[in-house]
Amino acid sequence: MIKETYLAGLKKDIESTNYSLAEKYDAVNRPAHYNMGGVECIDYIKQVVGLDGFIAYCHGNMIKYQHRYRYKQKPAEDMKKAAWYLEKMNEALAEKHK
Repeated sequence: MIKETYLAGLKKDIESTNYSLAEKYDAVNRPAHYNMGGVECIDYIKQVVGLDGFIAYCHGNMIKYQHRYRYKQKPAEDMKKAAWYLEKMNEALAEKHK
Protein backbone atom coordinates (compact mmCIF):
# COMPACT_ATOMS: atom_id res chain seq x y z
CA MET A 1 0.00 0.00 0.00
CA ILE A 2 2.77 2.45 0.88
CA LYS A 3 4.66 1.63 -2.32
CA GLU A 4 1.56 2.15 -4.44
CA THR A 5 0.84 5.47 -2.71
CA TYR A 6 4.45 6.55 -3.23
CA LEU A 7 4.40 5.61 -6.91
CA ALA A 8 1.05 7.30 -7.48
CA GLY A 9 2.35 10.48 -5.83
CA LEU A 10 5.55 10.35 -7.86
CA LYS A 11 3.60 9.86 -11.10
CA LYS A 12 1.30 12.78 -10.24
CA ASP A 13 4.30 14.94 -9.36
CA ILE A 14 5.99 14.16 -12.68
CA GLU A 15 2.82 14.59 -14.73
CA SER A 16 2.26 18.03 -13.22
CA THR A 17 5.40 19.25 -14.96
CA ASN A 18 6.85 19.00 -18.44
CA TYR A 19 9.89 17.17 -17.10
CA SER A 20 10.72 13.54 -17.60
CA LEU A 21 11.70 11.44 -14.58
CA ALA A 22 15.37 11.70 -15.58
CA GLU A 23 15.20 15.49 -15.80
CA LYS A 24 13.30 15.99 -12.55
CA TYR A 25 15.30 13.61 -10.35
CA ASP A 26 18.85 12.42 -10.18
CA ALA A 27 20.64 10.22 -7.67
CA VAL A 28 22.83 13.03 -6.31
CA ASN A 29 20.90 16.30 -6.38
CA ARG A 30 17.23 15.29 -6.35
CA PRO A 31 16.58 11.65 -5.45
CA ALA A 32 12.91 10.95 -6.11
CA HIS A 33 12.40 9.27 -2.74
CA TYR A 34 13.61 12.43 -0.93
CA ASN A 35 10.88 14.66 -2.33
CA MET A 36 7.42 13.44 -1.52
CA GLY A 37 4.46 15.75 -1.45
CA GLY A 38 6.57 18.67 -2.62
CA VAL A 39 8.73 18.75 0.54
CA GLU A 40 12.46 18.21 0.13
CA CYS A 41 13.77 15.98 2.90
CA ILE A 42 16.90 18.12 3.32
CA ASP A 43 14.79 21.25 3.94
CA TYR A 44 12.70 19.43 6.52
CA ILE A 45 15.83 18.17 8.31
CA LYS A 46 17.26 21.70 8.46
CA GLN A 47 14.00 23.01 9.89
CA VAL A 48 13.86 20.30 12.57
CA VAL A 49 17.50 20.27 13.74
CA GLY A 50 18.26 23.99 13.39
CA LEU A 51 21.22 25.64 11.71
CA ASP A 52 24.01 24.24 13.93
CA GLY A 53 22.48 20.77 13.84
CA PHE A 54 22.21 21.02 10.07
CA ILE A 55 25.87 21.96 9.72
CA ALA A 56 26.82 18.91 11.81
CA TYR A 57 24.42 16.71 9.81
CA CYS A 58 25.97 17.79 6.50
CA HIS A 59 29.48 17.31 7.87
CA GLY A 60 28.64 13.78 9.02
CA ASN A 61 27.11 12.84 5.68
CA MET A 62 30.08 14.25 3.81
CA ILE A 63 32.40 12.06 5.91
CA LYS A 64 30.14 9.03 5.37
CA TYR A 65 30.18 9.33 1.58
CA GLN A 66 33.94 9.97 1.50
CA HIS A 67 34.54 6.91 3.62
CA ARG A 68 32.39 4.40 1.77
CA TYR A 69 32.95 5.35 -1.89
CA ARG A 70 35.59 2.59 -2.19
CA TYR A 71 33.05 -0.07 -1.40
CA LYS A 72 30.33 1.00 -3.81
CA GLN A 73 29.61 0.08 -7.41
CA LYS A 74 29.36 3.77 -8.32
CA PRO A 75 32.19 5.42 -6.35
CA ALA A 76 32.06 8.63 -8.37
CA GLU A 77 28.39 9.05 -7.43
CA ASP A 78 29.23 8.81 -3.71
CA MET A 79 31.96 11.42 -4.12
CA LYS A 80 29.45 13.69 -5.85
CA LYS A 81 27.15 13.18 -2.87
CA ALA A 82 30.03 14.09 -0.54
CA ALA A 83 30.60 17.27 -2.55
CA TRP A 84 26.87 18.02 -2.43
CA TYR A 85 26.84 17.81 1.36
CA LEU A 86 29.99 19.95 1.55
CA GLU A 87 28.22 22.60 -0.54
CA LYS A 88 25.15 22.49 1.72
CA MET A 89 27.42 22.76 4.76
CA ASN A 90 29.21 25.78 3.27
CA GLU A 91 25.88 27.45 2.49
CA ALA A 92 24.73 26.89 6.09
CA LEU A 93 28.03 28.21 7.47
CA ALA A 94 27.68 31.32 5.31
CA GLU A 95 24.13 31.77 6.61
CA LYS A 96 25.32 31.40 10.20
CA HIS A 97 28.22 33.84 9.83
CA LYS A 98 26.55 36.62 7.78
